[in-house]
Order: sequence, then structure tokens, then C-alpha cells
Amino acid sequence: MTARVILLGATGYTGRLTAHSMVRAGLSPVLAGRSASRLAELVDELAVVGSEGRAPTWQVADVGDPASVRALVQDPSDVLVTTVGPFTSLGDPAISAAIHAGAVYVDSTGEPPFIERVFTDYHARAVASRARLLTAFGYDYVPGNLAGALAIASARANGSTPVRLEIGYFVQGAFAMSSGTRASSAGVMFAPSFSFHHGRVEHERAAKSTTSFSIDGRSLDALSVGGSEHFTLPRLDPSLIDIGVYLGWAGSRTKAAARAAAVVNGISSIPGARSLLTGIARRATSGPTGIGPDDQQREGGISIAVARAFDESGTLVAEARVDGPTPYELTADLLTWAATRFAEQLPAATGALGPADAFGLDALVEGCRGIGLTEVT
Repeated sequence: MTARVILLGATGYTGRLTAHSMVRAGLSPVLAGRSASRLAELVDELAVVGSEGRAPTWQVADVGDPASVRALVQDPSDVLVTTVGPFTSLGDPAISAAIHAGAVYVDSTGEPPFIERVFTDYHARAVASRARLLTAFGYDYVPGNLAGALAIASARANGSTPVRLEIGYFVQGAFAMSSGTRASSAGVMFAPSFSFHHGRVEHERAAKSTTSFSIDGRSLDALSVGGSEHFTLPRLDPSLIDIGVYLGWAGSRTKAAARAAAVVNGISSIPGARSLLTGIARRATSGPTGIGPDDQQREGGISIAVARAFDESGTLVAEARVDGPTPYELTADLLTWAATRFAEQLPAATGALGPADAFGLDALVEGCRGIGLTEVT
């Protein structure tokens, strides 16, 4: 393996988990962030984690100084992994640096507006430079891509033609958000979202609709959200004309949250109100960076994604479910797996890629199985 792996945001909460995951997997990443002292401390911390081999190094880079981020990526073989969010406001320097170098870019975002930009605004630029872009490669939204692909394959194996998919995300056990996740969620709350209807991506407000999924004999509600599945799964099966993605984090408060989102959306349509509300929400949820649930708080949690496929008559023709580790561990290990795969071999495809586009479905299934994200039969 000769390609360099660079981890931007290494001293943040998700970044630190990812750094540990990378070193445990035998990678020697370049750790990048704003603080030289914190980076040096992290390198020392990781020295007792890794096996024999080249130790991680570090380099100061700040998205507030785009030139410093561009300096991280030196060659088309480089793999830039970033956990720096909110991506909608802070994500451009990293993805632009990877595109400029014709390199590989992987991120951990779960923010619908940024995901859409990757597949629209950034895609053509990446194709031109032969860069590969892999967005939302964590708990948001790899499990749904995997479950959706498995449901499509199951429907086809049964001789059915899937035209509609519904995908739901849930977490069993305690789940606390990191400071970065709270900041990202605050921006998404007031941002436009999207869905996939009638064979095309359509804009709609966040949490426009709700539905319910059966999980272990319980009916659980979930809110609609924009995900990468809207862009990626139609590539796997052109018969798909409707895809809905839903988050079930609100539990029994889901329907109330949907009603509140409708009210907030009405207020935010007033000129200038959206920016004001977003700023207020981010200040209210702000706090020290790099803070999140500790090992004990994360212990025992399970990430769940379910997908159900329907034919043209509305008949349910296939279902799939995948379970995995808690969202933060899952995200860290998925980022590590993607970086390792890209460092070993680049896919022929360029531009904005989905999980199956980048690695192939069989390799994706096997790789996810290796980190504990497996199909429940």
C-alpha cells in the first residue's frame, strides 16, 4: 500500500474514533487539524494502539484557511477522509482540495444539503479531474444503501420488479449525540431537503412525512429525510421511481416533531428568517468541540437499517434489514474500511459515487460484514 491516507478533523470526536480505528487496522494516516499540540498528543496516544509499522504523522490544516487544506493533498493516489462539520458551511475546502488534486475524497456527513451538492455541484468537477467522491460514508447513509441494495436483489431474485423503496434508520439502546452532530443537526433542521419521486430528485422541506416500520415486533415511527440513497440506489436498478428515507431517532415524539418542523418551515420561509433560526439553533447547541458519548455510554447500542421494496401494484415484494455497532463506532470503521480499499485500488468510475458504485455490491457486503454490519435473516 503506497497511497497516503489523510484524516482531516482527527482531533474531533468522530475524527479521534476514526484515527484509532485506522491505526488498529494497520493504517498510518496523516492526522490533520487546527491544533498542533492536540495533534501531537493524539499521535503519542496512538503509538500504544498500533502494531509495528510506520507511525501516524500530523499536519496542521484549518478549513478557515483553504490553502492549508489544499496543501494536505499532493497526489491523485491520496485518500482524504474528513469528519469536519457542519459540512454545509465547512465542507467545501476539503472536497475542493481533493477535486483539485484528482484524488479520493471520503466524508462522514449526514447533512442532506451537502449530500445533494456532492452529487450535483461537485460531480462534474470531479469527473473532469478524475477525482472520486464518496460522501455520507458512515451510519448516515451506508446501512440504508446496503439494506436497499439487498432488498432490490431479493425482489429481482423472486422475479419481481421493485419500483418503490422505503428505508428506515433506527438505534436500539442509549444514543447520545456528539457536539459536532448537534451542530450539524441544527443546520439541517431549517435547511431544504429532498426525496426521490417519479424518477427524479425533488426538493421538499425536512420531515415532510412520517411512516412506520416493524422492528422486532414493534411499530416504530420515522421522519422523512434526504439521504444519499436517493442518488445512488436508482443507479442499481433503473426501475426504481420512488425512494423514501426515514430517521426513527425521535421515537414516540416523531409525529410531534413532524408537526413542529412544518411550523418552523413556515416561519423560515420569511426572507432572512432561515439564516437567523439556523444561527440561533447552532449557538444553542454549541459547546466544546470533540465532546461526545464515552465508551460506557456507547456500549450495547445497535444501529439498524431496514428496507422494503414494492412493485408497481404497491405489493411488498422484498424486505431486508442490517444491524451493526453503534453509530459512531460504525462510522469510524466504515471510513477506515473505505480508506483502506481506496488506498489499495482505485475504482474505474470517477465523480460522485455511491457505496456500491465505488466497491461493487459483493465487496460492500463482505466489507460491512467484517466490521459487524450484517444482514439479519
